[in-house]
Amino acid sequence: MSLYDEQYLNIVERILKDGYYDNNRTGISTYKLPHQVMQFDLQKEFPILTTKKVAFKTAVKEILWIMKDQSNDVRLLQEQNCHVWDEWMQEDGTIGTAYGWVVREYDQIDNLIHTLKTNPQDRRMMINLWQIPHLATGALPPCCFLSMWDVTGDRLNCMLIQRSGDMGLGVPFNTTQYAVLVHMIAQVTGFKPGLFTHVINNAHVYENHVEAMKEQLSRRAEAYPAPQFWLNPEIKDFYDFTVKDVKLIGYKHHDKISMEVAV
Repeated sequence: MSLYDEQYLNIVERILKDGYYDNNRTGISTYKLPHQVMQFDLQKEFPILTTKKVAFKTAVKEILWIMKDQSNDVRLLQEQNCHVWDEWMQEDGTIGTAYGWVVREYDQIDNLIHTLKTNPQDRRMMINLWQIPHLATGALPPCCFLSMWDVTGDRLNCMLIQRSGDMGLGVPFNTTQYAVLVHMIAQVTGFKPGLFTHVINNAHVYENHVEAMKEQLSRRAEAYPAPQFWLNPEIKDFYDFTVKDVKLIGYKHHDKISMEVAV
């Protein structure tokens, strides 16, 4: 069983058993628990679920759109047959002043890479998408809004802070895609990927996802080992990465579980 399946399913199980039930802005009630944490040593395992299929390449396309392309244009994703932002696309085809727009506006990737190369013991290394002046003009306030970076020896560590975590749909994407980002940033700055810690302030299961989550929990005893992660070792410039430069080796998984997104 992969460590990600174990930690993730434990959180889901606790939410369904002990979660606080209430309404929220989407109109679909949730069961939630605060302050849930998962942690992985990326030298030992790549975190992706095996108890259901995760659309790995789609997750990679989204994180590259945010961090490499630094784009808010949903049409660029649609051209890659990636539709994760369709529900939030505005009339101009963008998500406004959110996500990749904020990364570009404050030159956050370049600043992070420069600091890692020149002052790796800096304690102020972060990518912060929660920029208050731009929240109202974005289509959606960022869920994964803060990543904080640390170097210990030759290892690059990252802590991801997520204000709101949809356990059924969003969280499996978020963990996996930020693990990919750590591998990429580590490679172009000369480090090995280290600890990846994923902190979710509000971890929730939507009421209409409960049966799907129970189905996934029923697969626990038949989970598979984690796959191996491959990153093209020839890439030395972060902006040269494409979705073709990443792959999973030996990714065994159960079938996809369909769930409706809450907008």
